[in-house]
Amino acid sequence: MHLVVDIGNSNIVLAIWNGNSWSNQTRIETKQIQPQVFYERAIVNMFLEQGITRKDVHFCAISSVVPDLNEKIEIALTNLLDLEIFRITPEVLTKLNMHIPHPYVIGSDLVSNAYAAYHKYSNKSLIVDFGTALTFTMVDGNYGIKGVSIMPGLKTAISSLFENTAQLPEVPLVLPESSLGHDTTSAIQSGILWGYVGAVKELISRVKSEFGDDLKVIATGGMSEILKPLEAQFDVVDKDLTLFGILLIHNYYKNI
Repeated sequence: MHLVVDIGNSNIVLAIWNGNSWSNQTRIETKQIQPQVFYERAIVNMFLEQGITRKDVHFCAISSVVPDLNEKIEIALTNLLDLEIFRITPEVLTKLNMHIPHPYVIGSDLVSNAYAAYHKYSNKSLIVDFGTALTFTMVDGNYGIKGVSIMPGLKTAISSLFENTAQLPEVPLVLPESSLGHDTTSAIQSGILWGYVGAVKELISRVKSEFGDDLKVIATGGMSEILKPLEAQFDVVDKDLTLFGILLIHNYYKNI
């Protein structure tokens, strides 16, 4: 078994790769950073609940976009597994067999998505990742990552509206039937969710007009299934794309 960890701004995702598929996925919120022992206990509980022992895990690979959590998670995993923990660092990115623009500032999650998309699906892909941020990453196997667009994610947009206004409530992420709301809740839902449908369609259209219609559009991320009207825009929906990319980058780097 291989343990893969994706530390994002909303959740830490831990998943086991058994050689054929992903299993035993666990999510820990990253909203507030906790003491190191909190994460160690959470991982221990994951192992106990799923009947995994430290001997079952042969390696552990991490991608992180939350630097303040890196040391805490790595210490927790080292204490539990007694293994050398592999993390995708800028130095790792400079050695990949793919062009990575600005390896010292680009998010390792975006690179993991691009690396997985190229090796799993197509020489030329656009990855739309519905996470804390909504990102669009263009990858061309002959060139590498050609560019990225970033906008606030759905939860981020709704939370920002709730936190920065005196009278608007925080609302659930449910797509209303109408493009116009009939109360405050449905008005926010229609504005943000239908607005995002339009934004995603527009960005996909612009990327295709610039780079060609022959690219494969891949959706990933925890929010990828909320906007049902976008289903026709995607050739593939792969919620485990980032995890697979982390796994592939580890395997490549360890065999250089």
